[in-house]
Amino acid sequence: MSVIISDEILQASRFTKSEFRQEIALYLFQTGRLSLGYASQLADMQANDFRQLLKQRNIPLYSYILHLSG
Repeated sequence: MSVIISDEILQASRFTKSEFRQEIALYLFQTGRLSLGYASQLADMQANDFRQLLKQRNIPLYSYILHLSG
């Protein structure tokens, strides 16, 4: 599957193609929609480089969700 982002949207975002991919990957990773492996693949980065990007953005590598019942 391919997703096409128009040049107009890319220009409006003020991101390069690479930055746009990284931003989407960061968001999907941070919201738990993609694993580290898939997010780094989407960002077109090695997993270690993607980890560094997460660190730069203060995005935790692991998310601990506490479920309380009651």
